[in-house]
Amino acid sequence: MSDRIVVVGDALIDELRDDAGVREFVGGAALNVAVGLARLGARTSLIAMVGDDEAGEAIRTSLADAGVQLIATPSPLGTSRAVSVRSAGGEPQYAFNEAARGRRIRFGEAEQAAIADAAMVVVSCFPFDDVEQTAELAAAVAAASVDLVIDPNPRSGMLHDRAAFVDGFEQIAAGALLVKVGEDDAALLYDADLDALRARLIERGAAVVLATFGPAGAAIDVGGEVVVRPISDLPGAVIDTMGAGDAVLAATVAQLDEGLPRDADAWGDVLERAMDVAAATCRFEGALLRLPSELDPV
Repeated sequence: MSDRIVVVGDALIDELRDDAGVREFVGGAALNVAVGLARLGARTSLIAMVGDDEAGEAIRTSLADAGVQLIATPSPLGTSRAVSVRSAGGEPQYAFNEAARGRRIRFGEAEQAAIADAAMVVVSCFPFDDVEQTAELAAAVAAASVDLVIDPNPRSGMLHDRAAFVDGFEQIAAGALLVKVGEDDAALLYDADLDALRARLIERGAAVVLATFGPAGAAIDVGGEVVVRPISDLPGAVIDTMGAGDAVLAATVAQLDEGLPRDADAWGDVLERAMDVAAATCRFEGALLRLPSELDPV
């Protein structure tokens, strides 16, 4: 087994539209996590679908620059794209192209070998409502006997069958080391509040649940205890919240890679660090992870 973390999920171009004009960023939840982990010092690979086009080349170049190994599934429909229109508060509203809506990851020899050799596998924004893909992911992870981290990260514009998505997600999450969920996930997938979803996931076998509450901070459920931390108060204004959840996940996984926390206080330290990283990320445009050290002091 290597010390490499393998991330499985989406890679796309984020097209941002607001009063300032149109800008494009390399993104996708899984890509954001993979790049974030690399920025935090982890050796990281990304398994994702990428088109053989100009946008795909931008993704490949960005990942290479970040030091992330890409194991790419070719896309016959080109590279996925998300067009987001921003409100004054920075919250994005998404529309996805056909490639994103029909995303498909191949679990061939290279992908299975990477998963088998991984120190940890992180799955984010995976099409759990695709029964065949979910079965292939489950088989690859089961064969590897590797620690698994899951962020369902559903998007209404890419969701085809909510019931199937919930079934697939819960099938994989039942054996996960950590599952991250947010208020939007609970509402979109379950028509329920986040507290109810946290309890449901613990009951179904997730070892740790990381719950994010936006500006209210985050909580970790582990071993019958609940650890809560507020969002960090850092210098500067909040510019863009798009990458906050991915930053929380990357920062948490990077710390878990060094060993599981021993007690509630240690989990609190993990969560506090993740809140610092998320707050810093929100003070820059785009979704890629930023560090508190990058902020200008007051």
